[in-house]
Amino acid sequence: MLGFISARQAGLDDPVRLRRAESTRSMLSGGSDGVIVLYDLENLSRKPSYTCKALCSVGRSHPDVHRFSVETVQWYPHDTGMFTSSSFDKTLKIWDTNTLQPADVFHFEGTVYSHHMSPVATKHCLIAGHRQEVLAVSWSRRHEYILATASADSRVKLWDVRRASGCLSTLDQHNGEKSKAASEAASTAHNGRVNGLCYTNDGLHLLTIGTDDRMRLWNSSTGENTLVNYGKVCNESRKGLKFTVSWGCNPEFAFVPYGSTIAVYTIFTGELITMLRGHYSTVNCCVLQPNFQELYSGSKDCNILAWIPGLREPVPDDLSEKSPPQQHLNPAYEDAWSSSDDEG
Repeated sequence: MLGFISARQAGLDDPVRLRRAESTRSMLSGGSDGVIVLYDLENLSRKPSYTCKALCSVGRSHPDVHRFSVETVQWYPHDTGMFTSSSFDKTLKIWDTNTLQPADVFHFEGTVYSHHMSPVATKHCLIAGHRQEVLAVSWSRRHEYILATASADSRVKLWDVRRASGCLSTLDQHNGEKSKAASEAASTAHNGRVNGLCYTNDGLHLLTIGTDDRMRLWNSSTGENTLVNYGKVCNESRKGLKFTVSWGCNPEFAFVPYGSTIAVYTIFTGELITMLRGHYSTVNCCVLQPNFQELYSGSKDCNILAWIPGLREPVPDDLSEKSPPQQHLNPAYEDAWSSSDDEG
């Protein structure tokens, strides 16, 4: 484990949302008490287990602190001098990182469960957000005008924000075979609330998670359910569930909060590779920093854990010819992830 972050610093409680800066060693964390903390993730000690420093925070005494739980925090994709936050206090705020003052505040009539800024947009700077019972939103990583939304009504919809009608399609778990779901409403992605979605890094597929304890993989172009079987994916969250996918791995992996653990699945075969254990209560979210191959997870135990695959032992050049050949597996296939508790 790269690090263990005590999220009680600066009054942070229940770090339900995380966002790692892509080009820096800094991370944003939003808590159920409305507090936002900026952490410095640099490991100056070079020790395998260490506590990260909280650089600054929007604490309870800040005049513009969120009044209720922060549901999503995100860096502006092109410049970490700005970040956004949304909350159960029915606001979305745009912050100046240097001054920790809001540059703008948007007020809504209903609860803001999620928001997202496109990582690939060059011709717009739209922030997608939903109120009421839409629990997750995500811009396509491939097409800057395509948006996916997940709702409590069991539906996942794809939208083209350039079109007046908006909705392109509604994903159907049965791929149009209504005879198999005569008692169910047409075009539902899950048999429960859909509270998590995530595009693969090439944007060609979309992963969704529902309270029916299922995760599904969709072809984002055709809307087809690929029918990959991940087995039971425990999901008791009443709010949005933040999960993430790997970058630059073959095969590709999905990292999914699963009770007090994080389940690691191969995306295209559905195989459960391992369970990352270290939290003492329900994990709400996880995010991957691809440049450093670091996974960060936030939990109701008021802690944030940072994970990396265990380093492999070098293979000697002078191996005996009689020695059996060794298989070199992708580290994600090995249960070599560790926590500070394991390392003492």
